[in-house]
Amino acid sequence: QVQLVESGGGLVQPGGSLRLSCAASGFFFGRYAMGWYRQAPGKQRELVATISISGNTNYGDSVKGRFTVSRDNAKSTVFLQMNSLKPDDTAVYYCHREGYINWGQGTQVTVSS
Repeated sequence: QVQLVESGGGLVQPGGSLRLSCAASGFFFGRYAMGWYRQAPGKQRELVATISISGNTNYGDSVKGRFTVSRDNAKSTVFLQMNSLKPDDTAVYYCHREGYINWGQGTQVTVSS
């Protein structure tokens, strides 16, 4: 059974940092591209970042230069390092196995003073 479990969310002040983790199980992690998406209240889910099998990355325009996606295939985990956080980054962040219907349960990130 495929499982994606996010962690690391929380409340942070503007300008602060958080690191999200997504622990995967139930499939051969190293053979799949992974992604992070987010959904703010009243808005559609949007791309944050993806990382390919070989480590190539792609970012949404609103997070370029501030967020970094990485993966550790030995630990079946994908990470999202978020720096210079803004109130507009407030959302539920989801982990996704690219090309499949597998999503995590999400982790809340709130950026507020």
